[in-house]
Amino acid sequence: MLGKIKSFIGVFFVFNIFCVSAQVKETIVKDSASVWKLTSLYSLSGTQSSFVNWNSGGRNNISLIGNISASADYNKEKWNWSSDVSLAFGGIKYLDEVEGLNLQKTDDKIDISSIVGMRVSKRFLISINTGFKTQFIDGFTYPNDSVAVSKFMAPGYLNLALGTDYIKDANFSIFSSPFAAKTTFVVDDSLSNLGAFGVDKGEHVRHEFGAFIKVKWNSKIMKNIDLKSKLELFSNYLRNPENIDLNGEIAFVFRVNSLFSATAQWNLIYDDDIKIRDKNGNLGPRTQFKSVLGIGISYKLEN
Repeated sequence: MLGKIKSFIGVFFVFNIFCVSAQVKETIVKDSASVWKLTSLYSLSGTQSSFVNWNSGGRNNISLIGNISASADYNKEKWNWSSDVSLAFGGIKYLDEVEGLNLQKTDDKIDISSIVGMRVSKRFLISINTGFKTQFIDGFTYPNDSVAVSKFMAPGYLNLALGTDYIKDANFSIFSSPFAAKTTFVVDDSLSNLGAFGVDKGEHVRHEFGAFIKVKWNSKIMKNIDLKSKLELFSNYLRNPENIDLNGEIAFVFRVNSLFSATAQWNLIYDDDIKIRDKNGNLGPRTQFKSVLGIGISYKLEN
């Protein structure tokens, strides 16, 4: 069973990379009137702190976070095809000799999506939406770095939905579907046996069927300020449909010049199937929030 799951995810992952690669190649060979719109942003930001006889205390450290965000849109006559890839990874390294943690992960994301639609009017399409999410390496709840609370494909999420897509332009769209399937994978046995991420104890897969809405909005707020945001909502018809799964992301890029920039990113997640233990030992669903601020180098490409 696990072999089939891994094979399926591998095919899906390669398919999405092929989609983006094909779009990049097509962009290169076409002229400025191309039906392809390609945008990609590469960034690396970090901090470094060191202390010598510092009365307030502190630990010498260096941190780095790398991000790759790319999108490709095909828009011609009756067809629209849009693909997005978002990758992030970062960590902090402690440089002192203090016993304990020396390396901690601070960001880890793989998010790939693709949507193909046939136009029924100027701005409305009948579309099929696919999405895949997971992470690169093991995650821990620090200071406990001996027991992993998440791993690659634990969890992994695969979404497939059929619905309508309203596309105002390349920067704003709303996809809504009353026929959406969500599959959660927990391929690690230790996490599966705990029933992590909503799977039944000992199981590696959980299937849900319900309604799905996805809103994308990208904008150039000012000359040197770019905004990229996304909101996803899912309701499971089969169990507690009133409990809406939410995944929202928003990111600002403040450009100093063509190379240096500052970034501010926020991510909000709520899924009542994910049980999180608080500092008092209570286990239950909770709102997850992540904030990442950074200053570093970035490079943007677009046709």
